[in-house]
Amino acid sequence: MASTAHYEQSRQTKRAPAQPTKVWHSQARMSTVKDDETVIVRGEGAYVWDERGNRLLDAPASLWYCNVGHGRREIGDAVIAQMNQLAAYSNFQQFMTAPTLELGSRLVEAAPVDNARVFFTSGGSDSIDLAAKLARRYWTAVGRPEKRIIVSREGSYHGLHGFGTSIAGIPFNREGLGDLISDTARVPANDAAALEALITAHGADRIAAFFCEPVIGTGGVIHPADGYLEAVERICRENDILLVADEVITGFGRTGELFACERFGIRPDMLTMAKGITSGYLPLGGVLIAERVWAPFWEDGSELIFRHGITYSGHASVCAAALANLDIIGREDLIARVRHLEPILAAALKPLEGHELVREVRVGVGLLAAIECVSDPVAEHLCRSGLANGVITRTLARSSIHVSPPFVIEESDINMMADVFAEALGSFAV
Repeated sequence: MASTAHYEQSRQTKRAPAQPTKVWHSQARMSTVKDDETVIVRGEGAYVWDERGNRLLDAPASLWYCNVGHGRREIGDAVIAQMNQLAAYSNFQQFMTAPTLELGSRLVEAAPVDNARVFFTSGGSDSIDLAAKLARRYWTAVGRPEKRIIVSREGSYHGLHGFGTSIAGIPFNREGLGDLISDTARVPANDAAALEALITAHGADRIAAFFCEPVIGTGGVIHPADGYLEAVERICRENDILLVADEVITGFGRTGELFACERFGIRPDMLTMAKGITSGYLPLGGVLIAERVWAPFWEDGSELIFRHGITYSGHASVCAAALANLDIIGREDLIARVRHLEPILAAALKPLEGHELVREVRVGVGLLAAIECVSDPVAEHLCRSGLANGVITRTLARSSIHVSPPFVIEESDINMMADVFAEALGSFAV
């Protein structure tokens, strides 16, 4: 486990850069961000440092992804070794690279997907687009082209590519874009009966797939109700609808199992992944695909082709990073560490629920948590105050604060983080 540094440079008041940034930040109000960047320059373990030397606890693991922590030289060394041999080569048509094959075999062996195959992408949004296209292409391949509707949940986040933006249950991500992709529908997040009602209303013969994050992430860290995931799996099976588990956030140990589908006992037809597959050291994603879906395209004599491909799909050096990342997770038993830290995180954060400015604290599934505040201004204050006092976090939907730290976080760090949030709540001017 990477150790955190034992020194901290003195904190300094942040000053605006001499000129506004030239880089457009993601999901940012650039009118304010352009003069207020926080530049991160290095990281070690569960901490990062900004350009002024301020040491900051990385409460969201950057963007849910830095599972093994920052500063893992082993991953960099694996990438350098691969680049010195062969940086990358296209995986189009018959071509393939050795690290890609090795990673694919390891993932398929571990997947909670029946006799899986894997199609690699460059990230989570790519994976969602691939899975949605393949769902429709599959039904056309088996003679049922009318099955086109993609169903998802209110509050869900499935990336920001075309399909992901269209099926997401966070409406503001579609503001000002008009209609992107048609034939989509949404149901309440934890209501299996609502899914059954929608199927009855539209007809099962028109619905291609149901996309479901086992734990809704950006929508506010919404855990599944007891029995919900098992119920929607049954409903999909009974109505011949593909079940797609979006594990871009929950995959690779975040919930205390390699995949959340294992924790909740479901077996999807497709499973999308990214983020923790490399702990963010390089961009990589993929879709694990059950035999039912891949078989029509793979069987001997088939003329079917799934016309999809990404330039950097299965990039050799990126796959080398993923293999090194998985080695660390296994060797250091980090998934068991997540299970150990789960109740510790809950015990540290749950008392915040007693504060008048906190509506709910959602904890209890691995290292995934959210503090839902009574308003956006309160949540934004917690982010600003946290940054000023050594903790990075960010806002999610539902006026919530994002907590999903690296698996190498120490118990003392968790308690410090909770103290910083408590102090921030106490300093909010009503």
